[in-house]
Amino acid sequence: MRPKSDLTIQIGFLLAPGMLSTGTALPYEMWLAAQDLCLVRKRREVIKLNLIEACSDLSGRRLALKPDCSLRTVPQLDILYLPALWRNPRTVINRMGLEFWESLRLQHDGGAQIASVGTGVALLAESGLLDGKAATTHWYYFEQFEKEFPNVRLKKNFFITQSGLLHCAASINSLADVTVHLIERAVDKSIARHVEKNFSHEIRRTYEEYRYLDGGNTSLDDEVVLEAQLWISDNLAVQQTVNELADRLGIALRTLNRRFRQTTGMSVRKYWQLKRVTLAKELLEKTNLTISEVAWRVGYQDAGYFSRLFNRELSMTPLAYRRMVRAKLFRA
Repeated sequence: MRPKSDLTIQIGFLLAPGMLSTGTALPYEMWLAAQDLCLVRKRREVIKLNLIEACSDLSGRRLALKPDCSLRTVPQLDILYLPALWRNPRTVINRMGLEFWESLRLQHDGGAQIASVGTGVALLAESGLLDGKAATTHWYYFEQFEKEFPNVRLKKNFFITQSGLLHCAASINSLADVTVHLIERAVDKSIARHVEKNFSHEIRRTYEEYRYLDGGNTSLDDEVVLEAQLWISDNLAVQQTVNELADRLGIALRTLNRRFRQTTGMSVRKYWQLKRVTLAKELLEKTNLTISEVAWRVGYQDAGYFSRLFNRELSMTPLAYRRMVRAKLFRA
């Protein structure tokens, strides 16, 4: 995020013809929740939400959202969301005027993080900002995307990609992951976790674990890291150290950690913990195992240590998590 003297965080949501409103409504509501929390907790940050008119003709939207500013009047943003588009995005792209493309590039050059989702990634690709960079999009659009944007490095095996200031999400659920990540960066972890609990806590996967981070290798590029990830996923209940895993792979511990961090943005130990927490969340939601039994199933003999780790990652105890997700299920 660019440094701010007044602590105002400017968030923009582009309204375009033929947009799917869910790709805008979800992150908007999540940021609205973050805004409310900042007020309740008397935080110094002020979150300002802007609905931006992309062009004079906004027909074709399946749910009408009223813009409160235009491309000419919108301030320099910290974060800009581009919407998902209905059916063929080329129809929408052809309706965008020169002012839109210039504004998009100016926002990027001014330091705005830009998040796009599904077929809306085509807007970023058309602007040229994604040339030579990694991106993902909705699976149904893969073939057309590759034909229209051969200079973009499409990552079909990833739901999220990040290349500098550009974030691409393949689906609405993935966009929720990106939004939690952006809230954490712009405000702080406690606000982000609170928002996460209320919107997608029981289904969210860790952003850092599932994104493709441009500028480094990925698990698909590094066979040793892939082998380590597969072994960890298949043996979460096994009591084994990172040292022993390195020995199993026939690689020095320092080398394994270095390559793993280059690939995933985290250490082997952190990745291992996050995978165990993810499995623990599933067991807490879908089984009646005790906390001690859940801890044992995910590789921790000490239930107290497991509970502290779980609380550190999710800002709630395993028991509180179980109550929360089951309350949501029974209310549905």
